[in-house]
Amino acid sequence: MQARAFIHEDFLLGTRAARRLYHEFAAPEPIFDYHCHLSPRDIAENRQFKNLFEIWLEGDHYKWRAMRSNGVPERFCTGDASPLEKFKAWAATVPHTVRNPLYHWTHLELARCFGISELLNESSAERIWERANEQLTMPEFSTQGILKKFRVSTLCTTDDPTDDLRFHEAIARSGIATQVLPTFRPDTAFAVNRPESFNAWIARLEEICGSGVASLPALLDALRQRHDFFHERDCRLSDHGLERCYAEPCTEVEAAAIFVTARSGHAASPQEHAKFASFLMVFLGCLYAERGWTMQLHLGALRNNNTRLLRTLGPDTGFDSIGDFPQATALAAFLDRLDRENSLPKTILYNLNPADNYVFATMLGNFQDGSIPGKVQLGSGWWFLDQKEAMEWQFNSLSNLGLLSRFVGMVTDSRSFMSYPRHEYFRRVLCNLLGRDIEAGELPNDDTLLGPLVRAICHANARQYFAFPP
Repeated sequence: MQARAFIHEDFLLGTRAARRLYHEFAAPEPIFDYHCHLSPRDIAENRQFKNLFEIWLEGDHYKWRAMRSNGVPERFCTGDASPLEKFKAWAATVPHTVRNPLYHWTHLELARCFGISELLNESSAERIWERANEQLTMPEFSTQGILKKFRVSTLCTTDDPTDDLRFHEAIARSGIATQVLPTFRPDTAFAVNRPESFNAWIARLEEICGSGVASLPALLDALRQRHDFFHERDCRLSDHGLERCYAEPCTEVEAAAIFVTARSGHAASPQEHAKFASFLMVFLGCLYAERGWTMQLHLGALRNNNTRLLRTLGPDTGFDSIGDFPQATALAAFLDRLDRENSLPKTILYNLNPADNYVFATMLGNFQDGSIPGKVQLGSGWWFLDQKEAMEWQFNSLSNLGLLSRFVGMVTDSRSFMSYPRHEYFRRVLCNLLGRDIEAGELPNDDTLLGPLVRAICHANARQYFAFPP
């Protein structure tokens, strides 16, 4: 008898109830991917990937970290090795990733994207390379074809305020079924502690706005102008990648002086940076609330820890980790400041340190105002926490301290078009958790109760919460 494939129809579904919930309620739902790092250009130009390296390994720092840990030289990660050599180096690493989520993701993605059930390793690498590359020539494996294949109803990219959004405009004209929208991410606007980066960004802002930005009022006017520009193109989301919230008291006069210091090429001190960032976050939070946007806060990453390799390879190459920053006091103060002014927008809090799950989950309840269900959300497990164990931690924290039923669900947070099976992974983990509770008698075995809950978390809650323009 033929052995069962590793990725099979009941993968991760350990009970009869879990299998029923997944197959009847979760699997049929389309994907609402409200946060990712996919390239709008690739979508607009309907990119056709030349090989499995381009679609799967290009820019994937998760895999690079594993390969380095396996003793693979940098040449095969970010260096000048050929695409096939890099793929073979990854294939040889895969058997060593057992119990790392990469093992699950690798085989789930091969199965769902290409129908390949063979385990990836050194001996199977060339066969899998050839089978996948043959399929990548087909129209259904273009970027737009992949979005159709995985039934992605909505996709939100991550975009700097200085972006002209021409690729989003091209996508909107293309008539594809997936709604592709921008997200406003102004992280570099806060970088007064790094004047070289800050001033280079200001120069781009001046160019796109067509006016000088020599003062704080001019910066605020330019940000409002770009916010209006994004809004006119149906953006309704912002995003901020922060170590922690900023909540230092700061007057406009103080912020203006810090701005001038940075514009003159002098780095702001840590305290000045915190003050300026606090001032700017309040300004932006009010702006988001004014236009009915949702504010996303990705909190807790300790980035660029290896300075030697940062200088050599640049950021986003796999040298970040979980930070242990104190979160509660500043987060509460920031949300409270906006709430006092009736300017707290819909907000999603993404936590990267699992030690803070309960801190974040209890924070939600402080600022729900009854205006909409789940106005303040505990975001899905992200980055180091978007795997089975940490997803369950997030579910449990939200269930114990809030309303799981109002959760807006999973995001890919990925740069790879092969990452859409992660939504399936999330749904299987969710249904398995609920199925275990049913089998243990801790939840009723009632599809009229749990079926709609599963459907809502997979898609409907996000559609209702964000209420993007049609």
